[in-house]
Amino acid sequence: MPLSTGSSGINAEYGGVSPTSQFVVSSSSSDMVRRVVLSSLLLALALCEPTVYLREDFADGDAWSSRWVQSEHDGKTFGKLDLSAGEFFHDAEKDVGLKTMENARFYAVSTEFSTPVESTEGKTLVAQFSVKHEQKIDCGGGYLKLFPSTLDQKQMHGESPYNIMFGPDICGPSARRVHVIFNYRGKNLLLKKEIRCKDDELTHLYTLIVRADNTYEVRIDNKKEQSGKLEEDWDFLEPKEIADPEATQPEDWDDNPFLDDPEDTKPEDWDQAETIPDPEAKKPDDWDDDMDGEWEAPVINNPDFKGEWRPKQIDNPKYQGEWEPPMIPNPNYFEDDKLYLQKDIKFVGIDIWQVKAGTIFDNILITDDEDFARQVAKETFEVSAAGEKEKKEAKDEVERKKREEERKAREAEEAAAEAEDE
Repeated sequence: MPLSTGSSGINAEYGGVSPTSQFVVSSSSSDMVRRVVLSSLLLALALCEPTVYLREDFADGDAWSSRWVQSEHDGKTFGKLDLSAGEFFHDAEKDVGLKTMENARFYAVSTEFSTPVESTEGKTLVAQFSVKHEQKIDCGGGYLKLFPSTLDQKQMHGESPYNIMFGPDICGPSARRVHVIFNYRGKNLLLKKEIRCKDDELTHLYTLIVRADNTYEVRIDNKKEQSGKLEEDWDFLEPKEIADPEATQPEDWDDNPFLDDPEDTKPEDWDQAETIPDPEAKKPDDWDDDMDGEWEAPVINNPDFKGEWRPKQIDNPKYQGEWEPPMIPNPNYFEDDKLYLQKDIKFVGIDIWQVKAGTIFDNILITDDEDFARQVAKETFEVSAAGEKEKKEAKDEVERKKREEERKAREAEEAAAEAEDE
C-alpha cells in the first residue's frame, strides 16, 4: 500500500505523531537529561571541593602585617616578629615564614579566617602548619590557637578563651610534647596520651584532624603519629557512675586481713632489759669512792633484748576486703555524640612565650578536607624539607671542616710553643 503524502497518512504511520515532532520531543528530552546530569556533576564537584577557612604562606611579603594583628594587652612586653626563611632553606622566597625575633618575650598575634567556621557538623576539621626551631630551642612554645569570633585581637593574651590549642611545646630536655587541647563547656581539656614533638633545627609539619565520627589523628611530617577516639583520650564527659557520696562503711565491716593468733603466747624469757652494765668494764684504779662517788659500770645494748612482744599474725577468716561505697548513676552525666563539633572559629593566633627566639611559623592551613591537607603538605612541606635538609647538611659540613681546621691550627701553635720551650 503506497504511503499517503497527506498529513493524515503520516500521522497514521507514526501512531498519530509526525516523525518531525517525534524528533523534536526526543531532542528536547535529551537536552533536559544532559542538563540534569551536568547540574548533578557540578553539584557533586562543588560538594567535593574543600572548604579552605584559612591558608597563610606569607608569600606576599610585608603585606602579612596588614592581616595579622599585634596584641596590645597591658602588662606584657611582646616580642617582634618578622619574615625570614632562616639560615638554611630550600627556596628563599617560598620558605619564608613568620619568625620570632627577640629572646625572653611573649608573642601574641592573630589573623582572621578568610571563611569563618560557623559549624563543623558532619564535617572534618583540619589544622596544619609548619614550625622550624632553628635556634636550638630549650624552652618555648611553637603551637597555634584557634579562637572564636568573640576574640578582641588587640587584647589577646594567655587567658583569652580559645577553641583548640595545637602544636609543639618544649621546656627542658624531658618536657617536649605536642599539645592538643580542646575547650569543652568552658574547660580546657588536655590530651591524655603523650606525643613527643620534634626538637631539632629542621622544619616540621604538624597536622590535627578532627573527624565527624568523633575520632582524631595527629600527623607529624605528613605521617600519623597518634590517633584514637575523642571520648577515650580526653575527659570530655563525666563518668556514667560515681561512688555514692552518702554511703558509709558498716560498723561490723571487717577490713583487717590479719589478726593476732589467739593461741600464741609470750615466751617466759622474752622480757629482757634493753641495756645492761658492760660486763667487761672495770673500775679504774684511781677511782676514789669518797671523791668520785660509787662507781657504776657503763651500760651497753643488751644482746638478749627482743623488744616488745607481739603475737604472730594469722589470716583473718572474717576478712571482707577493703570497703568500697556502692556505685550510683552520676547526676551530672550526659551523652554527647558530637564531641567533635565546633560552632564558631574565626581567628588563628600565635600566643606563646620563648626564652630563646628564632622559631619560624609557615604554611598555616585550616580546612575541612584531610586529603587536601595531605596534598598541600606534599606540594609544599615535603619539597621544602628535602631541599632544606640538604642545605643544612652542607652547612654543617662547612662548619665541621672549619672547626677541624681551627683545631689543627691550635695544635700546631701548641706544638711550636713546646718546641721553643725545649
